[in-house]
Amino acid sequence: MVVLSFQAVVHHRPLEYQCGRLQLRQSLSSGQHSKSLIRCGIAEPSGEPAPMGQKTKYRDGFFEKVFMTLFARKMEKFAAPPRRLGKDVEKSESKKGWLEYDYESFVDVSKRVTQGRSRIQQQEVVREVLMSMLPPGAPAQFRKLFPPTRWAAEFNAALTVPFFHWLVGPSEVVEVEVNGVKQKSGVHIKKCRYLENSGCVGMCANMCKIPTQDFFTNEFGLPLTMIPNFEDMSCEMVYGQVPPAFEDDPVAKQPCFADICSMSNPSAAICPKLQA
Repeated sequence: MVVLSFQAVVHHRPLEYQCGRLQLRQSLSSGQHSKSLIRCGIAEPSGEPAPMGQKTKYRDGFFEKVFMTLFARKMEKFAAPPRRLGKDVEKSESKKGWLEYDYESFVDVSKRVTQGRSRIQQQEVVREVLMSMLPPGAPAQFRKLFPPTRWAAEFNAALTVPFFHWLVGPSEVVEVEVNGVKQKSGVHIKKCRYLENSGCVGMCANMCKIPTQDFFTNEFGLPLTMIPNFEDMSCEMVYGQVPPAFEDDPVAKQPCFADICSMSNPSAAICPKLQA
């Protein structure tokens, strides 16, 4: 859902993010780049995501709120109306201005997009939103700049760390194996903010994982596989690896988060939003 972020022009250097500021850092003694790591404005005393079962506190800045607003306002036209809690509440929800969206309201819009839509329809909405935010000819230009090579995969992994933080939280570039070759084209998301706040397996798959994989693989021509871990809410992104068909993907058989998802069906063996 954050392909727009990749239109930014940045230097291929490790980045560290702290409280709304991007900092470039490089080891002067060894001449080697230090590990890419981002601390996405986390307000926890430890500076790390909260343990499983607890919601991580964040301190979002201007950069994060711009992206939350951009995506929320684009998705709003596909979303079901807010619950009727009173005319004043409904009026305020429908007239949010720039930078008035926070992460909770962004996730709320996402939830309303899923209402009354099948799995495929939800994914198509995300694709339409992404396409609407890109300039004409952007996918073709991306294919020219980033053909499916090891360099392109590693470069996009490096960009993911700073520009994905508003959506998924802290992440770092890791080494992965793609077609028998070890390369630094993996991104380890410590605890996905979107999954943590939505609490929904179906939203993870239909509003993030599948459409993002499809967009990079089919529109941009750079294969991407996302592997969420529903035990600890972490996730692995592997650039350069072709994603499996949905029916062969382990996520297709994932049950609901019965204790935390407001839309869950505890009696269902598989999350209903993965079957529709």
